[in-house]
Amino acid sequence: MKTRRLCGFTMVEMMAVIAVLTILAMIAVPSYLDRIVKAQIEAALPLADLAKRAVSAYWAGTQEMPADNSVAALPAADKIVGNYVSNVSVVDGAIHMTFGNRANKAIAGKVLTLRPAVVDDAPVVPIAWVCGQAEAPEKMTLMGQDQTSIDPLYLPLECRALKKS
Repeated sequence: MKTRRLCGFTMVEMMAVIAVLTILAMIAVPSYLDRIVKAQIEAALPLADLAKRAVSAYWAGTQEMPADNSVAALPAADKIVGNYVSNVSVVDGAIHMTFGNRANKAIAGKVLTLRPAVVDDAPVVPIAWVCGQAEAPEKMTLMGQDQTSIDPLYLPLECRALKKS
């Protein structure tokens, strides 16, 4: 008599494979969720271009920063919206983007600030825009106040403060 050999996996082998896959998934999911939040922030940044143009034009004409949206000839803050942004306000030249609408709960209600950097004694030099907690370019002065409340983990690299050694 020949013995028949059964092909297949035992229950213990199957459970070991499932455990390994579960551990790998638990490691990968947080990284994936962080990537989604970062992508939403980067997708929202072009919405600030409308305000950047208005602030730059005001600076070019007056050598001062606009106090608010109306002075910059922009619509009310709650009228400048996007998929992930619930309002865009200008305060003393700084642009504050408040995340909302379909934004991830990690950034909903949080603010990202874009501040203008200017050369005080050379008004012909165009404005450089500084995102979040980043420093001003050399020989430039930042205008407005940084109100960024988003966790630095989610900010694009250009929006993070440089670590001093």
